[in-house]
Amino acid sequence: MSDPAWVEHAIWWQIYPLGFVGAFPADPPPTADEHRLRRVAEWFDHALELGASGIALGPVFASQTHGYDTTDHYAIDPRLGDDSDFDHLVTEARSRGLRILLDGVFNHVGSEFDRHREAVAGGDDSWFRKGRNGLATFEGHGGLITLNHRNPEVVDYVVDVMLHWLRRGADGWRLDAAYAVPAEFWAKVLPRVRSEFPDAWFVGEVIHGDYAGIVSASTFDSVTQYELWKAMWSSLNDVNFHELDHALTRHDQFLETFVPLTFVGNHDVTRIASQLSDERHVGHALAVMLTIGGTPSVYAGDEWAYRGVKEERFGGDDAVRPEFPGHPGESEHLGHDTFRLHQHLIGLRRRHPWLHHARTTALHLTNGQYVFRTSADEGSLVVALNVDDEPLRMPLAKLGFGSGRVVAGSGVPPEDVVDHLDVEPHGWAVLTV
Repeated sequence: MSDPAWVEHAIWWQIYPLGFVGAFPADPPPTADEHRLRRVAEWFDHALELGASGIALGPVFASQTHGYDTTDHYAIDPRLGDDSDFDHLVTEARSRGLRILLDGVFNHVGSEFDRHREAVAGGDDSWFRKGRNGLATFEGHGGLITLNHRNPEVVDYVVDVMLHWLRRGADGWRLDAAYAVPAEFWAKVLPRVRSEFPDAWFVGEVIHGDYAGIVSASTFDSVTQYELWKAMWSSLNDVNFHELDHALTRHDQFLETFVPLTFVGNHDVTRIASQLSDERHVGHALAVMLTIGGTPSVYAGDEWAYRGVKEERFGGDDAVRPEFPGHPGESEHLGHDTFRLHQHLIGLRRRHPWLHHARTTALHLTNGQYVFRTSADEGSLVVALNVDDEPLRMPLAKLGFGSGRVVAGSGVPPEDVVDHLDVEPHGWAVLTV
């Protein structure tokens, strides 16, 4: 299955709206008449300045707490506003050429979901999967009630919800906890949605497993590339580029079937600036993500090197889901260099759209040094990563090239034409060849 044509150029800026606008956690919570969702639109010019082409929204539908315990898929969460605020978001995005990706939670619902309240009161419970002690819950969370995906009414419901918001202006869906939903459910839902919106894009949240098999069985366009996410930061922390090389080999295999969603951070994980044991290596991770095949996503705040550690406890996500000011101009921009680095590498990617489907080949590999070629029929780049305490130096002829032009890097003036690699300790470089 191939992506809709527009996805080749997609670079997402992902936000978690409830945290972004200070709606959760909040005591007392904001009310609909505060129209906080409109704050998100105030950041659209920032997304454009960064180089993004779309906004990937976290949950915006009515829910009880964090957004993933939905109570009404047809209503905007009153802590964020109302339908008019969503319409405003769409209008402002469209005026800037930005796409919108919605976050759909269709594995489970909140305990206040109407159908669940009816079931608890003794009514029809056929919409929900049965567990040993009543209705099944998601991963042991008592407030997350698992839907019965074998029920045709649930299939119809999810189709209708997706169509409703695509008609309102969305361009696609991230499917939360897609790994927990039977693939045959998605295979019933998505073709019906695509029959009206053939250019809609669907990415499933999948952590482990047979990515290609899941995409094929479910008819997803893409899945989240958690294997590569883990390899990017742990190979840098452990000084073990063999792990990254293995992950990129697997990644190339996935690209034979689909183009994964790539990221170094999102709303569910520790921020990359906190995850890395050496802050000098943030550029290495970005250089990988933005020069390999994939559909990249930048989590809001990472472009300024925001820090935040996810913890496995109640409220453990709060540090990675902070409130942002009402307008970018009110922010304390502590990470100017990281922002400029994002801009530069995103700009490089946008000038080379073939990177969307590029494959990688290892040219030089040790524990602490890694040089790979990323290429497609339209062109190729060489990416050199060094986390050793010694420089990485070698003639380009040894790698099979006569010369190259430095287009990005940590310590080399860009646009220099060179016949050898010279990457400083803990540095990196990207060359056109």
